[in-house]
Amino acid sequence: MQQIAVFGVTGRMGQSLVRALRGSPRLRLCAAVASVGSARLGQDAAAEGEPTGVKVGADAELAVRGAAVAVDFSLPQAVAAHAAVCAGAGVPLLVGATGLDAGARRALDSAAERVAVLIAPNTSVGVNVMARLVWLATRALGEGYDVDIAEAHHRAKRDAPSGTALALGEAVAAARGRTLASVAVYDRQGISGPRTPGSIGFAVVRAGDIIGEHTVIYAGDGERLEITHRAGDRATFAHGALRAAEWLAGKPAGLYGMENVLGLDIRS
Repeated sequence: MQQIAVFGVTGRMGQSLVRALRGSPRLRLCAAVASVGSARLGQDAAAEGEPTGVKVGADAELAVRGAAVAVDFSLPQAVAAHAAVCAGAGVPLLVGATGLDAGARRALDSAAERVAVLIAPNTSVGVNVMARLVWLATRALGEGYDVDIAEAHHRAKRDAPSGTALALGEAVAAARGRTLASVAVYDRQGISGPRTPGSIGFAVVRAGDIIGEHTVIYAGDGERLEITHRAGDRATFAHGALRAAEWLAGKPAGLYGMENVLGLDIRS
């Protein structure tokens, strides 16, 4: 059985992973990491249900000793440090945290020179299939359709647009031979004027306990195509993360994504 360390174990996704690991025949929780100020330090990794026998700690270096793979669903500002620890220990790292800044990205690039690093803003199999469909639809429809990406999450989500929405936007931009930075529109307010041709718009909802909804809208003259994914349970993401973690263990150093795990190359 492969040993897995979880960063951000006290969060929503961390606890979903703990629950999913109870039924895993091939992965076993070996370490659970939270911030140094967490009230859960010293307690069992499972906040409810059957105990895991693994206590929550704050020492990342200790946590990855003996781990075959680490999964990070902590806060984005902690990712760089976790990446450095995993690189030093030779432990592959799956990053599910979103809202990563340029510094965290550089740290992951650096870690990927030494270990396998999988960056997965969304570990749902369905969403990653959706990204493939979006790329194909964009190529087929061409430039004659306006594209907007609408997403909705619970009121506590910190980043906006979501990492998944940005990844979908990148798929659209790539299919058109552009970068997302060159065509993205994140704010429409007041007298904003007519839409810029080729732009990709984003709309964000943060409300209630919405787990995750994403829709890519293609609006043309006389018709509209919408591709939507709705998540009803975080277990969807947890099981996808475990599938990816199992795939990642033992892989050579480099940067990977969920498209590699699932055999989906959105560029071909």
